[in-house]
Order: sequence, then C-alpha cells, then structure tokens
Amino acid sequence: MYLSRVEIDSDNRQKIKDLSHLGAYHNWVERSFPQEIAKGERERHLWRLDSLNGKNYLLLLSPEKPDLHALERYGKPGTAISKDYEPFLSRLSEGQLLQFKLTANPVHRGGKNSSHPGSLIPCFALDAQLKWLQGKADKNGFELVAADVVGHDRPLLRKNNHVSLNRTVFEGRLKISDLNQFKEMLISGIGREKAFGMGLMTVIPVD
Repeated sequence: MYLSRVEIDSDNRQKIKDLSHLGAYHNWVERSFPQEIAKGERERHLWRLDSLNGKNYLLLLSPEKPDLHALERYGKPGTAISKDYEPFLSRLSEGQLLQFKLTANPVHRGGKNSSHPGSLIPCFALDAQLKWLQGKADKNGFELVAADVVGHDRPLLRKNNHVSLNRTVFEGRLKISDLNQFKEMLISGIGREKAFGMGLMTVIPVD
C-alpha cells in the first residue's frame, strides 16, 4: 500500500476550474494510475481532501504507487509525494492509542415508522453522526476514546445535477482493540461513497 499526497494548486483558478464536484476529483485520482487504465484493471483507491496551515491537499491511499506527474495534474509542481504504507502498518499494536482523522459519509437506514422505510438517510444531527461513528468502531477493531465533528458539508456529486453527498470530518483519539480488523479498516475504508472521497481514516501515535 502507498500513501500519497499532493498540494492542490488552489491559487491557480484556471488550472483547477474543473474541480467543482466530487466526480472531477474521482476522475483525477483514477487518471493518476495510467498503468491500471491501460490494463483495464482498476484497484480501489481511497482519497480525501485535507486542509493544513492554509493549504489544500489531496490525500490518497492505493495498492500501487500513483504516477506522480499525473497526480500533479491539478497540484502544485513538485509537491506530489508517495510513501510505502506497509512499514507504518507493521508498527501498529493492539491496545495502542492513536489520534485519528476521518472523512466519511454517515448514513442510517430509515425504520418502519420513517417516511422512507428501509432507505439510507444522511445523518445531519451531531449526535447521529457520532452515533454512526461509534457503531463503526465496534465493527472495525477500535474503541473511541474521544471524537468530535470538525467539519460538515454537502458537496455536489456530479456536474450539472443536484445530487449531493453528506460529508463529515471527524477527529479524535482511539484505541486499537483488534489489530487485524483495524488494519483491514485502514486499507479498505469506512462507510459508503469511498470512490468520492469518503472513508479514509489516517492515524498517528499518541506520545
């Protein structure tokens, strides 16, 4: 696995004019793997948008290393980097305390008394979003120690339509309870709409 990052060239509006919807970012990610396109074999690529110190980044987790030149299609030249993720995964241990960040698409299924029984309904309320995350923790090998919602919006899925996704950013601390489940979650992501920038959790050890 490879964890890659590129700074989006946000100051160059002409360059990034196409990045007006999540589908455009998805296309950017997919085109960063020309060998997969040539073979007609697409791997799953997890990605998300991050902001740090006033700069905007595309963060990407993939089984194969992306073409860094293609990854800079909408990025600042020379800012694309890619690192082998396996050494980091190998240093994780059960019971370890970690700081996390997750961008996800929290939804719940409407009950029989709902106006949309059985349908997937976005979680808009803060308590519903945190409850969704708690439910995911129980199934993915970690315990929530502390968690907050630090961002929430509804970006467009595609150009020229009115479909948007519920995007929520969580930050906090967790403890690994099942190492194998936790590693699988880091690689596979959490929740729905992974192709559109949801589900990627990153962690760093707490000293």
